[in-house]
Amino acid sequence: MKEKFLGIERWTTGFSMIAACVMLVIASGLGVFQIITRFVLEQPAEWSEILIRMSLIWMVFLGIPMAFRQGAMVSVDVLYRWSPPRVKRVLDAVVSIAALALMLVILWWGWDYAMRGRVQSMAGLESVSMMWSYLALPVGSVFCLFGIVGNFLDPKRLELETAQ
Repeated sequence: MKEKFLGIERWTTGFSMIAACVMLVIASGLGVFQIITRFVLEQPAEWSEILIRMSLIWMVFLGIPMAFRQGAMVSVDVLYRWSPPRVKRVLDAVVSIAALALMLVILWWGWDYAMRGRVQSMAGLESVSMMWSYLALPVGSVFCLFGIVGNFLDPKRLELETAQ
């Protein structure tokens, strides 16, 4: 069961990371496009700025699951280094429970904001609902839940291994 969950978690975290990278490429491409239209063509594209902002929001919320999976988000380094193995596992559980609680709150309220945002439109893109920006919160939170549980079941502490 643990290996099956970790397989699903690897897939979901990998997918979210690829999607986050795609969002970075989109934001970068739109940034170059915005510079060209604004300063070279002197005809700024008003819609590109809001799409850059939206893709950066999605990039962050889709990139967070990888940070959780690698154990790089919530860290209690000093306590962890000084603790015996049994206490380390308790610290892992406390941090995981706190992170899961936070992600569940973000999932709940992010979904609520997305549903409320259905009637709002984006400035510069009046045909696109704000719901699409707000959906980054619950979608990213769902991916984070997998990463948090995956890190608890198979801990990786990449930040502690490279810390000085």
